[in-house]
Amino acid sequence: MSDSMSGMPARSADFIMVLITLVLVMMAPAHAADEGPSVIDDDGNRLSLPAPAQRIISLAPSMTELLFSLGAGDQLAGVMDYSDYPPEALTLPVVGRYDALDMERIVALQPDLIVAWRSGNPRGALNRLSALGFPVYIAEPDSLRSVGEHLARLGQLTGHAAQGEALNRQFSDQIQQLQAEFGSREPVSVFYQVWHSPMISVGGQELINDMIALCGGQNIFAGLPVGPKVNLEDVLARNPEVIIASGSSAEAPAWLDEWLRWPQLQAVADQHLYVIPPDLVQRHSLRALQGARQMCAHIDRARQ
Repeated sequence: MSDSMSGMPARSADFIMVLITLVLVMMAPAHAADEGPSVIDDDGNRLSLPAPAQRIISLAPSMTELLFSLGAGDQLAGVMDYSDYPPEALTLPVVGRYDALDMERIVALQPDLIVAWRSGNPRGALNRLSALGFPVYIAEPDSLRSVGEHLARLGQLTGHAAQGEALNRQFSDQIQQLQAEFGSREPVSVFYQVWHSPMISVGGQELINDMIALCGGQNIFAGLPVGPKVNLEDVLARNPEVIIASGSSAEAPAWLDEWLRWPQLQAVADQHLYVIPPDLVQRHSLRALQGARQMCAHIDRARQ
């Protein structure tokens, strides 16, 4: 005990020591082990959890895939319709489809994290879930690199930070390898057809456009917004060297052969009509790398 306190009664000295200890505890920063995960989502909002989430609801098939990739599949309490990969996702409760959420079921499941898709979920429903106190992570992946970034963030929120960072690095490395191999090769004009009636292509701020550019291709509708509706005259005027379609299944859509009616198109004349399974190019998941590799192979054939 210091000289200044040596003459105090024992009880007074003890009381002062208790006060000093309390002040020091209050002034000390919180220990890192006591802090829960905290990330910034694609709305620019910081989402902080008291602890890694253990009851997660995923409102997008792509986010469901990412969570399983992280090893967080056992922490999923509910998923969106069409969450069919990996097969284990099919055993989980379905809490809605892209245009309508089953709010009662979501609330009944009492999630401690909801992973949402900004452009694929009803915004009003997401706002209501937030107002009810549920933590909502908003995702809007728009490129291949954003897939890795979401893996890293979701890894933190679910207690799989190391796995998330490792997958992010691996994913980024493989993107760079594709870029180095194909990105500087001779440009090839590409028409990507998502659907036939109405005819829908891809704009400049979409995952498929990012893949085309990665492969050294040029999306003929890159200057249009997301999911543009186009017409036959637009495609004929731009005369793409490659036409790639997706459709609704892994099989080639019947309407891809309709382009054979237009032999003046370079893609038709040179027989560069291809198909890529939609789940490999329309979902922001690790499988997007498979889609990108197929995309690069198709585009590269046109260079031959």
